[in-house]
Amino acid sequence: MLEILGYPFFQNALIGVIIISIASALIGTYITTRRMTFISGGVTHACFGGLGLGYYLGISPVLTAAVFAVISSLGVEWLSKRRSVRKDSAIAVIWALGMAIGIMFIFMTEGYVPELNSFLFGSVLTITRSDLWLFGGFTLLLIAFYALFMPLIVACSFDADFARTRRLPVRFIDYAMTVFVAVAIV
Repeated sequence: MLEILGYPFFQNALIGVIIISIASALIGTYITTRRMTFISGGVTHACFGGLGLGYYLGISPVLTAAVFAVISSLGVEWLSKRRSVRKDSAIAVIWALGMAIGIMFIFMTEGYVPELNSFLFGSVLTITRSDLWLFGGFTLLLIAFYALFMPLIVACSFDADFARTRRLPVRFIDYAMTVFVAVAIV
C-alpha cells in the first residue's frame, strides 16, 4: 500500500493537499465567522465566466478564472457595502452573472472547446511541482497576513460595527480577506 507514495504524481497530490489544508483552515474560519459560506459556490461559478473568456481569447483560462474570482468577490463585497443588498443576494447575482458570461463566451468560441467543468472541479492527482510552489507561496502570504493582522481580523470578523467605532480598518480587512478567499477558491 505504501508503494503508491513512490509515484511523483501522488507525492505532489499529498503535499498539495497538506499545503492547501493549512490555507483552507485559515480562510474557512473567517468565512464561517462572517457567515459567508455561500461565497465559495458563488465565486467558483463566477470563475466559469473567466474560463470561458480565457478560451475565447486564447489565453490561460486559469489566469482569467483567477481574475474573475477576485473581481467577483470584490463585487460581492462592494455590492453588500455600497448598496442595500444583503451579502447572500449579492453572491447569487455574481454567481448567475459569471455562469452566463462563461456560457456566452463558450458559445462564441469557434472550434473545439474542452470540458471546462474539469477546470472548476479538477483532480488532485494533476497537481504539478510548479503548482506546489504557488500553493506554498499563497499559504505563506496568508500566514504572514494573519500574523500581522490577527487581532484586527478577529475584531472585524466578530463585530464589525464595534471595530468601526474603535476606528479599526474594517474596510481594509474585509477587502483583503475577500481577495484571499477568492484566490483560495481558485
